[in-house]
Amino acid sequence: MNSCRRMTCGDWISGLNTVFLRVKPGTKCHRCSGTAPILSQSQATTSKHAPASNTGEKPRLRAIDLARKIQQEKTKPPAETPPVSAQQKRVADLKRFSLQLQNVHPNVLAKHLHRSVLYQDKDVVVINKPYGVPVKDGSGVTSISSVLPVLSKIMAGMKIKSDSQLLTCLGLEKEISGALLLARSEEVVEHVLNLDRNNQVQRKYWVVTVGVPVPSEGVIDIPIIEREVTGPQPHYKMALSPLFRTNDAGDGVTKVRSHRQAHPAVTKYRVLDSSNGCSLVELQPFTGAKHQMRVHMAFALSCPILGDHKYSHWSKLAPQKLPERVLGKLGLEQSKIRYVPLHLLARQLTLPGTSQAHINVSCPLPKYFMQTLTRLQLTAPDKDDSK
Repeated sequence: MNSCRRMTCGDWISGLNTVFLRVKPGTKCHRCSGTAPILSQSQATTSKHAPASNTGEKPRLRAIDLARKIQQEKTKPPAETPPVSAQQKRVADLKRFSLQLQNVHPNVLAKHLHRSVLYQDKDVVVINKPYGVPVKDGSGVTSISSVLPVLSKIMAGMKIKSDSQLLTCLGLEKEISGALLLARSEEVVEHVLNLDRNNQVQRKYWVVTVGVPVPSEGVIDIPIIEREVTGPQPHYKMALSPLFRTNDAGDGVTKVRSHRQAHPAVTKYRVLDSSNGCSLVELQPFTGAKHQMRVHMAFALSCPILGDHKYSHWSKLAPQKLPERVLGKLGLEQSKIRYVPLHLLARQLTLPGTSQAHINVSCPLPKYFMQTLTRLQLTAPDKDDSK
């Protein structure tokens, strides 16, 4: 029997609902002058499952097409990341530095402090305190005091039954890095505090200042008091409380009554080098008033410490404002200056030994401090010159 026959249009329509027929190419319909459609079985199956074109629906994505698309995405070359500029890299480094060791596990901090021991004997230990880590508890982050039991065990060779202990003597502010003195007993703590009260403990600090102090060396003897700063953001700051003021004639000074709540504050300073509108200055405080060196440099000499965002302004809380020349040397924009750390280093510690000669410890410069000196073209003196 012949596989094809002549059909009427009615036969074609009724047959389409049941089976798909093979039609010989060119077969004419009695009722139509057009050519009958030609469909293979595979084509018909595809048409059956494809959505109608007049419905406006999108064709479904077949599994094989999806697999091919995923394979193409995998083989596509990765998009080129834009090169990081030197300025962006420096900002990223400063961000990372400002967060280092602040929320770490106590054991990690203890191991870091063990590697940073500068001096030790049977009475005291001097460590290189990292920037941004508080000495005392209470700031919500891991502190030096909280890891001293672990540090003492590490230094004792992890002996469980060891009686070794470490106690803080002379603290440092959270933002200050450098030589930190620890004692091995309560008796040594009391001895060191007595030495400090009698000015027998000598501490020297290095700071980078914005501006050049005039004269290049001297002694600042101006008491300090805590005052409230009113305005949109009320806050408290340490401020100068001078004992003298300019007289009415303007040709001299007149002594005024000291404020009962003012703290005595005496700081000796010496400019070690200056360049590009900045200076490397050595400070030696003779008293221990809160924020003494920062206040004296910012308000007494008008040369705030680089990175001191608190005392660079009096009436507001805002990042330090730097001259364009300094920003260029540092490789930063003003909008990123808040990431610059306080450049205040506890450089040298000297005190009479309890059982031997004087203890004299110098702290190496942190990486961020050295980078700033290089960028500002400031030269640190030799070790012997800082004594």
